[in-house]
Amino acid sequence: MSSINFVNTYRVDKTYTYDERIAILRARKIEQTKEKALAGGANEDDYGLIEQDEYKFELQPNHENGSIYGYGAWSENYSRLILSHPLYCDPIDAFVGKGFLFMERLRPKAHKWNPDYPYDELKEIFAKYDIISGIDNCHHFTPDLQIGFDLGWGGILELLKTERERHDDSHREFYDAEILVVESIISFLTRISDELAYLSTVEKNAQLAENLSEMAQVNRNVAAAKPQTFREAIQWMCWFSMLSRTYNRGSAGGQLDEMLRPYYERDTKAGILSDDEAIFYLACLFLQDSRYFQLGGPDKDGNDMTSRMSYLALEAADKINIACNLTIRVHDKMDEDFFIKSIEYLFKNKQGWPRYSSDNALVEGFMKCGYSKELARQRVAAGCHWMCIPGMEYTMNDTVKINLARTFEVAYEEMMSGQERSTEILFSIYKKHLKTAVDATGNGIMHHLHYQTKSQPELILNLFQHGLIKKGVNITDGGANYYNMCVDGSGLAVVADSFAALEQRIEREGKISFRELDTHIKTNYNGTDGEYIRQMMLHSERYGGGDSLGDKWAERIKNVYTELVRDLCGQHNGINFIPGFFSWSNTILLGKSVGATPNGRRAGEPINHGANPCSGFRHDGAVTSMCNSIARVQPAYGNTAPVQLEVDPGIAGDREGILKMAAMVKTIMNTGNTLLNINIIDTDKILEAHKDPLKYPDLVVRVTGFTAYFAMLSPDFRQLVVDRITSVNPRQLDNSLNLTEDSL
Repeated sequence: MSSINFVNTYRVDKTYTYDERIAILRARKIEQTKEKALAGGANEDDYGLIEQDEYKFELQPNHENGSIYGYGAWSENYSRLILSHPLYCDPIDAFVGKGFLFMERLRPKAHKWNPDYPYDELKEIFAKYDIISGIDNCHHFTPDLQIGFDLGWGGILELLKTERERHDDSHREFYDAEILVVESIISFLTRISDELAYLSTVEKNAQLAENLSEMAQVNRNVAAAKPQTFREAIQWMCWFSMLSRTYNRGSAGGQLDEMLRPYYERDTKAGILSDDEAIFYLACLFLQDSRYFQLGGPDKDGNDMTSRMSYLALEAADKINIACNLTIRVHDKMDEDFFIKSIEYLFKNKQGWPRYSSDNALVEGFMKCGYSKELARQRVAAGCHWMCIPGMEYTMNDTVKINLARTFEVAYEEMMSGQERSTEILFSIYKKHLKTAVDATGNGIMHHLHYQTKSQPELILNLFQHGLIKKGVNITDGGANYYNMCVDGSGLAVVADSFAALEQRIEREGKISFRELDTHIKTNYNGTDGEYIRQMMLHSERYGGGDSLGDKWAERIKNVYTELVRDLCGQHNGINFIPGFFSWSNTILLGKSVGATPNGRRAGEPINHGANPCSGFRHDGAVTSMCNSIARVQPAYGNTAPVQLEVDPGIAGDREGILKMAAMVKTIMNTGNTLLNINIIDTDKILEAHKDPLKYPDLVVRVTGFTAYFAMLSPDFRQLVVDRITSVNPRQLDNSLNLTEDSL
């Protein structure tokens, strides 16, 4: 047997309740988090990976540089990996499906992209403006798991073989690779079923032995056939997560409550599933992987989709209480009780979930791209900040970042090398460089689309796109129904505050000249009077202040950036380019390439987080002014510029507080904002955890679009979170909201 059966320490004579099982599983998850933190952690999603030394895998390269490229190498290596991958089994769990590695990360870091398809001229521009181009970045679009539910792995295999015979040899490489992958998956799942059956015979605890036997049967059923029961559907989802993660980190989950509702209703009607069982199964699903799921929201006709399953999902997340990435869709017809319940859990658990998306803003924005309202409503919250229609779009969401702050620095240096200087001259130069950066990014996306199949084909997610198997091509080669390419700008607040500081302190007040300021910038504000000048620039009218100079400059920058990104649609026929403002976890990395800036930021310091203002934008940290400022810089084409909000847990300590918080969320969502991430922060606890992360291994924070265990973050990133939290007063909820129960 090839099982890695880590867990065999249960009492022989005990019968465990569902709540006891959840508590045990949660405690073990925290211990595994400690192990991962000690192994180095990561500034990203948890993914549910297990830290272990027993299983190692080495790629068999098909290139002299030691990397793998194209259909053959990826499918053959994945087949070898899956067929040798051990089983991790905890007999107290309801499911199996834990993974140990990502195959894509086994490639040499210097040789990800296929060198036979170079883009050297673009690389020069990407380096100049510090652009994360997205070339060779995987997935970041959403599969439709309903395809798997409807067909099962066996049905997918049959469809592949049928279509292979219908197509000519030009598609043979695609079909041969996909068939090998699916056949290997079915063999793997069949072997896992046998291993579970064996484990059930050696387990001493009768309850757990029965559970293992049931696991074996469930896995035998889903190895090739489509899932029939609630438990089988979730086990199928667990395997999909592991199988897609193991290939290239996988993808988002989709509309969880609607996907599982038919199974729940069928099983409860048949008397084979209780709510307690359903909650336990859902808790185990959340434990397996921190995938992104949406709950509630409208169907294509605008009717609310909240169901009993939506409530059970929230209750399960509450019981397991770990890093979850659940999004509640706020819309005009939503279930108010469900919405209030979500706010209660947000404050009860203080783990950064759920977050909230605005249906109105996102739908209206996506319709501006030429799509119908019915189609726009099918876009679900699917990642850190992004939306996608499951099984219909290819998006490259969150993989492309244009460093607006570095672009500003290039423009500023050009202006200072000339004779004429003003903010208007600088803005004109900035627009020129921004166009160069945006156009190069568009060309990079097209290069990725043209040649990604030759580098890293999407062999797992291809299978869950509508019509793609019948087309017989990789998703980047025309297999998707729609191509909506996400282009994020990062560092908006740094640039807006820099323009505002120059206008206020030099042009309006005459307190310093361009040349004098430039001397301080070049010395990183370390020379004579440097700190005085830095503080003066730092305390100019900032973005987020409320009708400030910084806000006005941010809107100008947003308008230009949005126009330039939308202009790419005309340059590349058939491709829709959608602007957004987001930095993900690149705030530190993108800041390192930028020297000191006129807003008082020192060289190498992080840029601002996403669309949020720079820390300390107002002394009172007023929520209303910040959220209104972010609302005004929404690009408004269906992608997001998220609001990141830190609040004190004492704000909503009773029913009245919960209702006020719910009203505030609605207010933020109804004023043009697209996505709201909320951290409920105990500042003292965060500071203690920063000193000793392992003291609170279960502390979860919403880092950006994703939640993460604080102990898993690098010291630099923990510091970034601490700075963001402690730089404002999280107790401040602006009285101008005038929130009462009637506001709901």
